[in-house]
Amino acid sequence: MLSILEVKRKLPKEFVNNLYQNYTPLMVDKILSGLSGERMTTVRVNTIKYSVQEFIKYCKEKNIKFERVLWYKDAFIIKNINEKQIQKLDIYEKGYIYLQSLSSMMPPIILDPKKGERILDLTAAPGSKTTQIATLMENEGYILANELDKIRCERLKYNIQKQGVSIAEIINQRGERLGTQFAESFDKVLLDAPCSGEGRFLANSVKTYRDWSLKTVKELSKLQRKLFKSAYEALKKNGIMVYSTCTLNTDENEEILEWAIQNFNLKMLNIELEIKNTLPIFTEGLNKQIEKSIKIMPSKIQEGFFVAKLQKI
Repeated sequence: MLSILEVKRKLPKEFVNNLYQNYTPLMVDKILSGLSGERMTTVRVNTIKYSVQEFIKYCKEKNIKFERVLWYKDAFIIKNINEKQIQKLDIYEKGYIYLQSLSSMMPPIILDPKKGERILDLTAAPGSKTTQIATLMENEGYILANELDKIRCERLKYNIQKQGVSIAEIINQRGERLGTQFAESFDKVLLDAPCSGEGRFLANSVKTYRDWSLKTVKELSKLQRKLFKSAYEALKKNGIMVYSTCTLNTDENEEILEWAIQNFNLKMLNIELEIKNTLPIFTEGLNKQIEKSIKIMPSKIQEGFFVAKLQKI
């Protein structure tokens, strides 16, 4: 693992400066430590095809060491094999398990989709959250999964088919336009927004932060507003929306919520999920409701992430 000083040298200077503007030096050290080395491998059992009990039995037979995740019974931290080794397992090939970061599993749980509901996954590829939503719905109901990028949309189709999801319709459209096309059509909407990905940086992997810049952050925050408006319009009255990103800055997180609360009939809801190692939410000069969102500290076991739950009123 790299030292904090080495991490600072490798990551974009403006990103590190931003951290120091927003957090205490001790907190910045913890964040940088979480971005310093490879993350542990985590999987989700696809309960459409397989059971948790079968997975545990399989691991014991194959001598795969694991740790249960307290807040989600279908999630496992794998201790002694990596992602490439997991991809060679027959249970992976059959779609019985899905490689997914723990932080990525949180938005669908917080959305809390139910059997028979109509769900919109506005920016769905590669399908981690879409397929997880389907398992939480026990493959009963309807999911509209949208992806703009054609290549990523093909990946989304592949993963949905592999996981045995039968309730998802896949479309390849601009997410900003779906609110008008499907006005007040969905019980729940997930907007896992395109973002600058700061929570996924790995200091030794230049590709994770090569495209980051303050300009990109500003451009993405404009896109996030357009997508948020579309998600709000597609939501039924009293419907639930989850907004999430895998980034840490305020432009793409707290300030998006501030803008949304000012412009739409929305209220923030409490998130009933006990997550350790969270970061402070910034509300100075902003609506205090925003404190109900959660920002997850990057670490060995999870990426940095931001999640908020809102209701259309």
